[in-house]
Amino acid sequence: MTEVQNPWPQGTECVARYTFKGTSEQDLPFNKGDVLTIVVVTKDPNWYKAKNAAGREGTIPVNYVQKREGVKSDGKLSLMPWFHGKITRDQAEHLLNPPETGLFLVRESTNFPGDYTLCVSCEGKVEHYHIIYHDGKLTIDEEGYFENLMQLVEHYTKDPDGLCTRLIKPKVKEGTVAAQDEFSRSGWSLNRNDLKLHQVIGKGEFGDVKVGDYRGTKVAVKCIKNDATAQAFIAEASVMTQLRHNNLVQLLGVIVEENGSLFIVTEYMAKGCLVDFLRSRGRTVLGGDALVHFAIDVCEAMAYLEANNFVHRDLAARNVLVSDDNIAKVSDFGLTKEASSIQDTAKLPVKWTSPEALREKKFSTKSDVWSYGILLWEIYSFGRVPYPKIPLKDVVPRVEKGYKMNCPDGCPEVIYNIMKQCWNLDPAVRPSFHNLKDWLQRVSQGMERRD
Repeated sequence: MTEVQNPWPQGTECVARYTFKGTSEQDLPFNKGDVLTIVVVTKDPNWYKAKNAAGREGTIPVNYVQKREGVKSDGKLSLMPWFHGKITRDQAEHLLNPPETGLFLVRESTNFPGDYTLCVSCEGKVEHYHIIYHDGKLTIDEEGYFENLMQLVEHYTKDPDGLCTRLIKPKVKEGTVAAQDEFSRSGWSLNRNDLKLHQVIGKGEFGDVKVGDYRGTKVAVKCIKNDATAQAFIAEASVMTQLRHNNLVQLLGVIVEENGSLFIVTEYMAKGCLVDFLRSRGRTVLGGDALVHFAIDVCEAMAYLEANNFVHRDLAARNVLVSDDNIAKVSDFGLTKEASSIQDTAKLPVKWTSPEALREKKFSTKSDVWSYGILLWEIYSFGRVPYPKIPLKDVVPRVEKGYKMNCPDGCPEVIYNIMKQCWNLDPAVRPSFHNLKDWLQRVSQGMERRD
């Protein structure tokens, strides 16, 4: 056995690379693909004490497992690393030089905008095949039709089917990394054979969210089929690999299929999204203690993101999920970015977004704090839509003149004051999530003392 120089700290997650049956009662047997958590480093650097998903503990051999690492996307992860976008015929031929039979790339067609061209090196020269976009599908010969580019490329890697050669080696675009390889390298790839999909529990523009079963554990699965949409969700999954907190919905892993299908597997949240939870139960079921606990749960998650320099950008009650034991967890990290890398201007939810983020695209933890104030208002109004009776086009002008929503019925004054501090037009004056958490915990303790 090779000796481990740098011990992994307690709490490190690792994935089994091989099956281990165990040789003594102290050992923890596991199967290939199981996720284990390091409990303690033993005196022998080749053995760690770990626990499995069921909570059972025992010793494991270090060389049987792989440490899980956060995937840094940096915009370089690609489901289609062979796609080079808008390059010319000459540039494609230059990239496929020196010639190597089966070396290929796909580019946007210069002669037929909206179509693509498959460029393949074959016996010393480059062939260019026009990929026609026809009735929502792609085809080269008008015999085989494909849902997306990944499906088309997968087909021709197995069979030349009329091309000069089958596709053997992708010419990877400079600066990109194959997403499949990166998720596998960092320990986040799951085996599709271990995942069983059941009923649909949510529908979005991107595809379906389904209940699933992964090795006996109930999970939620985002099923994304369109290659362009899947590319956007790769960024979300890579952010989730870097985040670990009890009040953030936990990523379990990712499955990338060669045909372009993407499955993002997360923990299952039995009671759905917070806004529906609040609306369906109302004040007859939920008391003040339940509301303040939801507020604290979300604040804990946001304080963690703040401490790790992540900005969520889409915080709202619809993006908070509730577990079976009524713990609120922040989800939907599609717009989440490291604070240093935010420039793009995604479609923003006007009623939840701070004035400076709408006006100047300035996102920061303090713009998340503004959204958190709106979410607090949602919690204490039992899921009402913010800015009731104000037309959407009038919301921003009124807010910029200093308008603040009224205190929801029955909401304690101390909570309403916290909302108003979140809605300060000057981001620098808004509280931090760290401070908000302290204030809310004091409110909660005061309620407990009164009870």
